[in-house]
Amino acid sequence: MMRSRRVQVLLLLLALPLLAQRPPIEIRVKLTVPFRFVAYGDIRFTDRRNLEASNPAVRKALVQAIADADPAFISIGGDITLRGDDINDWKTWSTETAIWAKRNIPVYPALGNHDLAGNEKRALANYFERFPELHENRYYSVRAANSLMIVLDSSLDETLGLQGEWLKHELDTIPDDVDFVFLVLHHPPYTSSSNRVFGGGHAARSSERLLASMLEERQQTTHARIIVFAGHVHNYERYEHNGVTYFVTGGGGAHPYFVTRSRDDLFQGSSSVNYHYLLVEVDHGAATVTMNRIELSGGTATWTQPDHVKITVGPR
Repeated sequence: MMRSRRVQVLLLLLALPLLAQRPPIEIRVKLTVPFRFVAYGDIRFTDRRNLEASNPAVRKALVQAIADADPAFISIGGDITLRGDDINDWKTWSTETAIWAKRNIPVYPALGNHDLAGNEKRALANYFERFPELHENRYYSVRAANSLMIVLDSSLDETLGLQGEWLKHELDTIPDDVDFVFLVLHHPPYTSSSNRVFGGGHAARSSERLLASMLEERQQTTHARIIVFAGHVHNYERYEHNGVTYFVTGGGGAHPYFVTRSRDDLFQGSSSVNYHYLLVEVDHGAATVTMNRIELSGGTATWTQPDHVKITVGPR
């Protein structure tokens, strides 16, 4: 009897981390087609005097341009702040994005490694305080018109554990009226970046490669088109593999990473620095994604749209 009780206690202790994870939520947004939203990431809001970590002038210009685009919502692929446990970084976020709050533009974020930096418990408390609609969920979904947005926490394994089981369920039960599945996470499944590049960079990790395999397998049997938005690499890239389109959109203001582009990168732009945001316009059976690139010179902003792609759904 004593041994049996000890086993029960041990199993309970092992289960505590799982019990602590809240069940994922689905946020429902009342929208009709067509609608538009913005995707971008790697901003690193912090002290404006810290010019090494992030470019405050670029941050400000991007925030204003995004507000002027009048999106239904904003998707941020992580690294909102430089250091998640620093309350001053979050105060900078609140100050610099005040126009979004004033215009009631919802923000649906994914956790990045910098958002968890320092004391993780304090960092998560700061994060969830700014996004109470998440109800302390580290991963969740958003249903909007003919689209389903799945937001993952890539600090956890995306294809294993509770998050992996939830993701598989979401992908295996896509409603018939969903044309697009937008998947948002911080670490990219595909990138031409490298960990050994001067000035910084990040290679794709094995866990995101496994995620890509899962997505591409399911893309073959689903009507909805799967589109992935990731960051971590402070630049812009676009790939398509087995019907899944992948964007690296890490040009939100963090110091840029230089990328030697591989042949399968569908964006072969000549600029090495690509501060930008993506405007996603969703219609019946088609979604267009436009890269809006900013270049600041002498305080003057020049905007260009060097990449634009239209993605259509397959037959039902």
